[in-house]
Amino acid sequence: MPKVNTNEISRKASVTGSLFVALAAFGFSAKAILVKLAYLHQVDAVTLLAMRMAFALPFFLLMGLWKSVPNRNKISWVDATAVAGLGLLGYYLASFLDFWGLQFISAGLERLILFLYPTLVVIFSFLFLERPIKCKEIIALILSYLGIALVFHQQIAIGQPDMMFGSSLVFGSTVAYAVYLMGSHRVINKLGPRRFTAYGMTIACTACLAQFALTHPITALRAPAPVYALALGMAVFSTVMPSLLLSMGIQRVGASQASLISSIGPVATIALAYAVLGEVMGTEQLLGSALVLTGVLVVSIGRN
Repeated sequence: MPKVNTNEISRKASVTGSLFVALAAFGFSAKAILVKLAYLHQVDAVTLLAMRMAFALPFFLLMGLWKSVPNRNKISWVDATAVAGLGLLGYYLASFLDFWGLQFISAGLERLILFLYPTLVVIFSFLFLERPIKCKEIIALILSYLGIALVFHQQIAIGQPDMMFGSSLVFGSTVAYAVYLMGSHRVINKLGPRRFTAYGMTIACTACLAQFALTHPITALRAPAPVYALALGMAVFSTVMPSLLLSMGIQRVGASQASLISSIGPVATIALAYAVLGEVMGTEQLLGSALVLTGVLVVSIGRN
């Protein structure tokens, strides 16, 4: 019987996992570009988000059913409540605020603000969990928010209207996602990442559709064909596939390595925004982006 080369298997798993995480980061990053393209057709945030979730919902329902076959443990009421609350916070509220904010700010700035979530975890852990902030984390916080200030300065110079309002909405999305991450660890370990994602996203999709039904007439869905194509692209390539790829990637390379690889996300968004949307890439934005990435990487290394 031939001897199994465990080092070779480990190396292949590492390469495959890294590729999965990189593709997931690219998929998540492309979402902002697709949203901005859809807004060119005069569709509002609630309608676009409902379209995206309507296309994504069948995939997550199938994912939840598929995961329930090998894992027959029934979910308790405590865990079900936790999944529902976390799904509404991290997937529904965060997505809604993000989509709304993208009506007012550039895709590049949106991705940089969203990428601040590890720094918020540090701050919230200090405020609510009494976890001391290390010296390197203080430096990381200074670098990150100095970088955001530089990007803000450039956006103000351009004269982008309602920038502060849109940035506040996206920052609210980042806060919601950071709180979600802090609260989801126990439930994810108990249910598994795919099962948790399927249940949480199903709750979020339902909430998005309910919001649309309560606030919009059905005629609001009479959108141009490109809007439906973009919403489908968001659902498949920027929601379902990245979620699966990220779970499989973390399984192979670990959360810490996945966090580092995911740092290509803001870079990909800025590059795509420049190439597809014609967004300005000035010196201040490039320098600010580099500071944000550096700060977040300093926070992320060794935390997971």
